[in-house]
Amino acid sequence: MKNIADFLNKFKIIVKNKSDLKEIVTGVFFEETKIKLEDSDYKIKNGTIYLNIKPIYKNEIFFKKEKILEKINSKIENQKIIDIR
Repeated sequence: MKNIADFLNKFKIIVKNKSDLKEIVTGVFFEETKIKLEDSDYKIKNGTIYLNIKPIYKNEIFFKKEKILEKINSKIENQKIIDIR
């Protein structure tokens, strides 16, 4: 019998380039916070997402930080996001 981890691995996406990763990150941010980010609003470097947005939006994101990170990492396979700043 297969375990749940094997089943869930079918739904992970192997990120081939930065645009795929940015699309996933933008989608998760919108799903969790209803904040629509543009590509110029953040950058991803060494597993960290650096935000360049208004403080009120940052606060909303930081309130849901753990859930956002968990959801992003569940959708990608070959790269992990460890922090949002």
